[in-house]
This record gives sequence, C-alpha cells and structure tokens, in this order.
Amino acid sequence: MDASVVSVNRKIQGGTPCFRGTRVPVASLFDHLEQGYTLDEFLEDFPTVKREQAISVLELAKADVPRHAASAAR
Repeated sequence: MDASVVSVNRKIQGGTPCFRGTRVPVASLFDHLEQGYTLDEFLEDFPTVKREQAISVLELAKADVPRHAASAAR
C-alpha cells in the first residue's frame, strides 16, 4: 500500500495497517463497506481519517484486483 496513505507500526494496533496519522485500521473501511455503510458514514465514524485517504485506499485496492484476477486464472 502507498506509504503516504497507510502506515504500519508494531506499536500502533500491533502492526495492523492503519490510515497514516491515525489509529484506524484500513480494514475498518472495508468492513464498513461490506456491512452496507457509505463512505460518508465511515468518515463520520472515524473523523481522523480524511476523505482523500479513504479514496486513495479504495483506488489502491481497485488497481490491485486485476493482478489478483490474473493470478487466479493461472
């Protein structure tokens, strides 16, 4: 993941990837979306995460899907 958006520090959330400058795990964004919450609702629940950070993480995930799909097709 993009180092400017995500940080990993063993002293913060045990090394779980978090939005940089927060203690909010990136997985929380995907968990919220899976449960049917909107991006705005996620941002309301986690006000330390900036909209640009969340969108960047979603774009990184979107860009990674073709790579995983290609691996699965082999």
